[in-house]
This record gives sequence, C-alpha cells and structure tokens, in this order.
Amino acid sequence: MAAAEVVTAEEATERLALISDGLKQKATAKQAIFRNTSAAFDLLRQVSLELTLELSKRITAVDSTVIIEYRPINEMEFHIRFSGDLLMFVMHSNIITFPDDYGPMPTKYVEEDFRRRFFGHIMAYNFMADSIKYQRLNDPGYLVGRLLINIDNHYFIEGVKELELPDINMADNLLTSDALKMFVESAMIAAVNNDLIAPPLQEIQKITVKQKVENQQVSRGSKLGFSFYNGQHHQPE
Repeated sequence: MAAAEVVTAEEATERLALISDGLKQKATAKQAIFRNTSAAFDLLRQVSLELTLELSKRITAVDSTVIIEYRPINEMEFHIRFSGDLLMFVMHSNIITFPDDYGPMPTKYVEEDFRRRFFGHIMAYNFMADSIKYQRLNDPGYLVGRLLINIDNHYFIEGVKELELPDINMADNLLTSDALKMFVESAMIAAVNNDLIAPPLQEIQKITVKQKVENQQVSRGSKLGFSFYNGQHHQPE
C-alpha cells in the first residue's frame, strides 16, 4: 500500500492561497457581470417601452383594434404583446460560460482575459399571445434569441436565422441602447414573419374531456418554428 503523500505546512498554505485568489477573482468578476447584465436589462425595458409606444401610435392611426403593449412582470421578466404574438424577455441570475470552441470563446478578445469567458444572459422567447391568455399549458414557445453580456459590457447575440444578425467582432461590440433596440426589433420581425400553421384535419379529429376542460383547443394552429444557429458571425481579428 502506497504511503500517503506528506503535505508540508508551506504547501498547504500555498494551496489555500491559490484557492482563495481564484475564488476572489471569479467572484468579483461574476458580480461585475451580474451588475452589467442587470443594468442592460433595465435599459432593455426602457427601450422596449419606448418602442411599443412608438409602434402603437403608428398602428392606432391605421387600425385602433391592433394592440401593441409593454407589460412588466417582475424584476427579471417583461413581455411585449403585439397582434397575436407575445415576446417574453427573461434575465437569468446565473453567470455562465461555454466550451472553448463555442461562439465567441475561441476569439483573441476572449483569450486575452479569462474574465471574458463569463457571461450574463437575457433570453427572448416567442409565444402565441392566446397561449398565455387562455393558459394553454401545452402550447409550444420558441427561443428567438439570447443576449450575452460580459465584464467589459460588450455583448454577443445568438439566435434564430430570422434575426438576420450582422457580422460583428465582440471586441468592438459595446452594449448601447441602439444595440438593444435592434435586438428587440429583430425579435419582433422574426415573430411576425413566423406564421401560424393549422394542423391537418386528420390530426384533430379526436379530443379528450381533459383537453376540453383545460381549454386545450386541438383545433388551434401552431407556429411553423425557427431555424436556429449559434449567433453573430465573427469578423476577422
């Protein structure tokens, strides 16, 4: 039986120092990223409210029955309702990272500072507005996009192809109200252009009592869906 390795007091102290320093650096970085993400979400709220007011004025002049509204839910979530669509914007409290070959990770910008490997994230989901209104719990929703924010307050967007994201270098991609407005507008355009498809008659011939009681209307349509890809293309560094 091999003898146990003897750790000197000096080695033990060095190990504790390494652990302590690592925790301090990561914890400090993650707190800063969370603050950046929280500030970005507040700005996203303001941008979304202003955008819905502007669109509502334009649409109301043409058709007063079309509803476009901003709806706060809590400090981590808000909704935008327009026509038959609903966008949910959700900020997550956790700070995340990715494998070395994912998204912006293999870029020189990220590799220069280990703290840039961590991100706060804000998700944009698309649901049919009636799914929420009538609490149709089995109706699907779609992740339209994800906004990643780092310690430098730079951002990276990934999402469905319908967002039509521009080629971008994260190193130059400072988060601004214009960038957030583009994110919201792109999500709205993607949702509007994703039409409601009715199911074939053969698929909806039967309905259970449970579906009727729970208002699961099997005759309802569903979204066609989106094509997803891993985000903005990188310009050469």
